[in-house]
Amino acid sequence: MMRVGRLALLSVTVGLLAGCSSGVLPSLGPIEHGSTTVLPVDQAEASVLVSDYRRQHGLTSVGTDTALQRVAQAQADAMASANQLSHTVAGSLPTRLAVFGRSRGASVENVSAGYASLSDALAGWRRSAPHNANLVYAPMRRIGVAAASAPGTRYKTFWALVMTD
Repeated sequence: MMRVGRLALLSVTVGLLAGCSSGVLPSLGPIEHGSTTVLPVDQAEASVLVSDYRRQHGLTSVGTDTALQRVAQAQADAMASANQLSHTVAGSLPTRLAVFGRSRGASVENVSAGYASLSDALAGWRRSAPHNANLVYAPMRRIGVAAASAPGTRYKTFWALVMTD
């Protein structure tokens, strides 16, 4: 898929899912959601890891954004509930971003499944050309990352990363 088309598709995916969930703080521990569980992700750690990687490529760092974390959590939850790795399982990213007032500007989303940790998910995204392109997309300034566990599914853990300018 062309980069512009992929970015548009990625932008659409996060907004709708954002309204389905609230933020998760690392100290809260897992929170049950039916057959899925919200897995706490340290947003500060995610920001540091992604920022370090971006600086290695001559780019600016990214800061945490609570609304983007909620958008990402809703996406991770929806994928886990549907047992489906998808950018559109709960709607387009632009629509989901709009739910949290983040509808203007550039946005990207990475999703994945099966990784046991944030560092593993980030390593997987760095190895994938389209996902890596999102990580090093120059306009990005804010980030939200989330994970959801669905033990009865093929992948067990679903991840979503959302970045905007």
